[in-house]
Amino acid sequence: MRLKDCHNFQDFRQLAKRRLPGPIFNYIDGGADDEVTLRKNTTAFDSCDLLPSVLRGVSDVDLSVSVMGQTLYMPVYCSPTALQRLFHHRGERAVAAAAETYGTMFGVSSLGTVSLEELRAKHKNPQVYQFYFHRDRGLNAAMMQRAKDAGVEVMMLTVDSITGGNRERDLRTGFSIPFRLTLGGMIQFAIKPMWGINYVTHERFTLPQLDDHVDMSGGASSIGGYFTEMLDPSMTWDDVGQMVQAWGGQFCLKGVMTVEDARRAVEIGCTGIVLSNHGGRQLDGSRTPFDQLAEIVDAVGDKIDVMMDSGIQRGTHVLKALSQGAKAVGIGRGYLYALAAAGQPGVERALGLLKAEIERDMKLMGATSVSQLSPDNLRYLNRHHPIADARIAAE
Repeated sequence: MRLKDCHNFQDFRQLAKRRLPGPIFNYIDGGADDEVTLRKNTTAFDSCDLLPSVLRGVSDVDLSVSVMGQTLYMPVYCSPTALQRLFHHRGERAVAAAAETYGTMFGVSSLGTVSLEELRAKHKNPQVYQFYFHRDRGLNAAMMQRAKDAGVEVMMLTVDSITGGNRERDLRTGFSIPFRLTLGGMIQFAIKPMWGINYVTHERFTLPQLDDHVDMSGGASSIGGYFTEMLDPSMTWDDVGQMVQAWGGQFCLKGVMTVEDARRAVEIGCTGIVLSNHGGRQLDGSRTPFDQLAEIVDAVGDKIDVMMDSGIQRGTHVLKALSQGAKAVGIGRGYLYALAAAGQPGVERALGLLKAEIERDMKLMGATSVSQLSPDNLRYLNRHHPIADARIAAE
């Protein structure tokens, strides 16, 4: 299989699996516990059907959206993800460039492998900086100031990861930073030598957002150890409210899943929320973002920009989320598999295919702009839609 043979999410996944050592592939691919939520995130979209309209004159389709003051030329953005240069030696550089090609937003993680300053200086498309709330309040303040100095437009605080999820695939292979591989994990690296050649012949692997603050070279620096030892589970709404005020700009909470929490985000001055269960990597058995989207949009959609991630694999998934009121959707694995498969050309192909799907599907829906999508475009298979039902009752 080559890049030109990749036509969808699963194709990129298969090519990534062929090219990555098993422990690294499973770090991308896996979820928490029994991976029930990981699977449900995508199957949730099967709970409703799209209802197309015809004869609408759809020769031209506008995919642009406005989210947290940023213009995106397609309603999909590249969510911030950690450790990207483990998957391909260009890492975030490839993802940022591909996102710029399609005029959309990309995220840089505090566990990113390229500095946010380098990416902000080189690329003009919207950039999000995602960070975690650390026990060291001075570190939190320093990370925000660094992003502000670099010219980053949107701050994104992840709030569903105050401790690491139980990712048993990583435990079985010994995946950590630095590597603490099991025998089986070492064998997987041995049978994929090209990954190792690329790893040792390019610049040293670092975490530039954290290098000045955290010693990631010791034995306690596994991914789980970072979450357990460095992050602060005592974080409260008051703490976040102070950060929102200190930032003084576009501030988004990633990992909100209830109406009550969405309302609190509005109250403390956030401008965006991302409905997310971290791609099924944290609390297994949790509800899917798509299943929560309608009631949260109904409660706060006119007061704050509501987005979602987790489980997006198709253009029709994007249309269903937009029809329920999401301003945009984020993808993670959807571009990470493509990055692992072929670097920047892979990410560009993945985004291009997804854009083509969305544009084609919008024409088939009879919609010429994202603003024309609404709950009226959906019919649920086994339950009523709360917003559509309310509209029908009002009529």
